[in-house]
Amino acid sequence: MDITNIIDPLNDAQRAAVTAPNRAVLVLAGAGSGKTRVLVHRIAWQIRVEGVSAHSILAVTFTNKAAREMRNRIEDLLDLSTQTMWIGTFHGLAHRLLRRHAKQAKLPDTFQVMDSSDQLRVIKRLVAALGLDETKWPPKQIQWFINAQKDEGKRARHQIDSGDLFQRQMLAVYKAYEELCDRSGLVDFAELLLRAHELLRDNRDLLAFYQQRFLQIHVDEFQDTNTIQYAWLRLLTEGKDNLFLVGDDDQSIYGWRGARVENIFNFQKHYPNHQVIKLEQNYRSTGNILNAANKVISKNEARMGKELWTDAGKGDLISLYAAFNELDEAYFVVDRIKAWVNEGGLRKDAAILYRSNAQSRQFEEKLMATATPYRVYGGLRFFERAEIKNALAYLRLMSNRDDDASFERVINTPTRGLGAKAIEDIRLIAKDQGISLWAAAIALLNQKAMSPRAKNALVGFLELIDRLEGLAAELELYEKVQLVNEQSGLIYLYKNEKGDRGEEKLENLEELVNAARLFDAEQDNEESLSELDLFLSHAALEAGDMQGDEFEDCVQLMTLHSAKGLEFKLVFLVGMEEGLFPSQQSSDDIARLEEERRLCYVGMTRAMQQLYLTYAESRRIYGKENYSRPSRFLREIPAELIQEVRMRAHVSRPLAAEKPTHSIKQERRFNLGQRVGHAKFGEGVVLQLEGEGAQERAQINFKQAGVKWLMLSYAHLDAL
Repeated sequence: MDITNIIDPLNDAQRAAVTAPNRAVLVLAGAGSGKTRVLVHRIAWQIRVEGVSAHSILAVTFTNKAAREMRNRIEDLLDLSTQTMWIGTFHGLAHRLLRRHAKQAKLPDTFQVMDSSDQLRVIKRLVAALGLDETKWPPKQIQWFINAQKDEGKRARHQIDSGDLFQRQMLAVYKAYEELCDRSGLVDFAELLLRAHELLRDNRDLLAFYQQRFLQIHVDEFQDTNTIQYAWLRLLTEGKDNLFLVGDDDQSIYGWRGARVENIFNFQKHYPNHQVIKLEQNYRSTGNILNAANKVISKNEARMGKELWTDAGKGDLISLYAAFNELDEAYFVVDRIKAWVNEGGLRKDAAILYRSNAQSRQFEEKLMATATPYRVYGGLRFFERAEIKNALAYLRLMSNRDDDASFERVINTPTRGLGAKAIEDIRLIAKDQGISLWAAAIALLNQKAMSPRAKNALVGFLELIDRLEGLAAELELYEKVQLVNEQSGLIYLYKNEKGDRGEEKLENLEELVNAARLFDAEQDNEESLSELDLFLSHAALEAGDMQGDEFEDCVQLMTLHSAKGLEFKLVFLVGMEEGLFPSQQSSDDIARLEEERRLCYVGMTRAMQQLYLTYAESRRIYGKENYSRPSRFLREIPAELIQEVRMRAHVSRPLAAEKPTHSIKQERRFNLGQRVGHAKFGEGVVLQLEGEGAQERAQINFKQAGVKWLMLSYAHLDAL
């Protein structure tokens, strides 16, 4: 039997995992250690050497893409069809199981699967039918609650009344939702897993059949499993040791959506006859990057422990940039990317990773200003995000009551008791009379044909826009944006949206205020438009269809969560400050702090050749200037692995215990952010200061002339 193609491509640890005896095995696979190869070759080994039928193989992944890749690689390795093998995602395999046994699962044969948006629409209709106020019981919050309960394997009937009125109402809605779905033959994503688990648990003969059918069960990314997924696996392997898991406790970063890293530790208790094999040789990153990542993650206590290594050499030191503020940080990163491209590098090999989506705006603006194509991976550009569009729609209506698109967008956002019929009546009047929706709304009120509730809601909306315009008249631009965020109800709406999504939307609204605050120093006004109109035009242009396509050579922007599983030659891990990364919420919670550290580890190990870490000495957050300490994660990296860099020079020095000392601290004639005047270039703002004495120079953003570097001894600048 020729097994050369199965064994030869593997290193010693990979070979040990692939050829391990048929018992419960946990492969602790470090970043870039070849985990997919191990899974594929393990399946090939079992089929070709152990004589296991392909029909008896079950392999579970977390994405359809990963499932397709696994199928293709098995077929290439064995020259064998994978058609009879159950290879897919947890949701996909659960769906397959329910389709085969719908009657036993108490489902109609024609049951329909709802995606997240379908589920939300059903919940919205249910909330209306129950007569609940959406402002007090936001459908998104209800959706989050229901899915979280199902992920923990809990039905509404399982809950004990604790006397909490909020909990009692949520459970009542959950019960009504279950009844509605059962009547309608609807199944959401979380229900697929819960119903499949209940099907096997409550039908012992069926469970026995599948336990005999699946002689070998393989699971990828085990650290990302939630409670019900692990319970499902335990049922199928009850009384057996045929579970082969590949995972990495150091890369468990999805606790906020139900993933339980403790499943890795519980596995060792539940399967006492298990074997643990560590994959520590990394094929992605240089030695310095791996050593730094190892030191950071070693500070976590709740881990099994491993040390990544490579035989590819030490490579470059990790570069640390201490930016003056978030604007300086963005200029530095874009400047380095331009240098990378000028030296022959591809833009698509460069990635900017950040903790919060709100951080993308500064980088997007600087990339656009330099005509550098970019792509926001797994998300929307800043001005395309729904919460930003909602706030801008209020601002547009304040400026122009005849803006129909903005009127439609926010007339019921947040919900204010206006039904679909009232809104449709407004549309019909506008169409029949050829007038704007705003004018049609007034006309409808004059007809006195509305219900008292709808009339009060519509009057309240029109008065809100008028009141906002009046209150904003004498305010600065950023204060107008802040006023809209607060008075419109958007902040209240997103505060009541559970989970990280609500927090993220609030952060984006705060960043919109910051964008408005910086806007007046960066724009020309040749048409004598109001500052608000200029800002709205700017936002519309920024939201245009200018984002790079998936296969275009463009810089990649993404959150650290989105970066998992990816790799880039050049990586910028930005915003490394206490309160931002790690987040403020995790500071007093050991479990959350350890997940933040794992997130840092994931970000660092995305880098193949060069890794830049940046932080800002001051950053505008929540409408005010904040001075933060560098992230504790920076202090956990050995000093000998780091070099500090400047825009025009490299300065090597160790990282201090609390905060790096800067090599440039002399008294200067001007300060960062100061307005200055120049005889030729006009008014500008100081962005950067470098050099000393006669060599002192400044980077200045002039309103008319753009960004320029000037030698201060010759520039004759005036402080304004």
